[in-house]
Amino acid sequence: MAPEIEAQDQAGIGHKLSDYRGKWVLLYFYPRDNTPGCTTEACALRDNFPHFEKSDAVILGVSTDSVASHDRFAQKFNLPFTLLADTEKTIVNTYGANGLAKRISYLIDPAGKIVKVYGKVKPALHAEEVLQDIEQMKM
Repeated sequence: MAPEIEAQDQAGIGHKLSDYRGKWVLLYFYPRDNTPGCTTEACALRDNFPHFEKSDAVILGVSTDSVASHDRFAQKFNLPFTLLADTEKTIVNTYGANGLAKRISYLIDPAGKIVKVYGKVKPALHAEEVLQDIEQMKM
């Protein structure tokens, strides 16, 4: 089972991983808001967001930036998904995503089990890779 997490999103609303039981979850960790690679990845996820919705999947982005930083980032790039503020580094430490340049993602199935770890994320291609994996695993 995926370890439980709890944090506030860019609007200051609390989220727990268990809130999304019954859905696919892409839990993606990125180093910082408004940096080139993180922006590329977030915008690719944004552009593919309708496909995630059709796959009954949610996207939870996590970095150690603040709620206010996430809010600015989400508004600047019109991001339609949740960004969780892990300022205490609890989530990044739990998932082994600590370190300034750590970019790692976990695909969690509707039962709450981690079914794939993406250790070498290519920001521009990550969204499409995850969507392909979800479709293959649904078969």
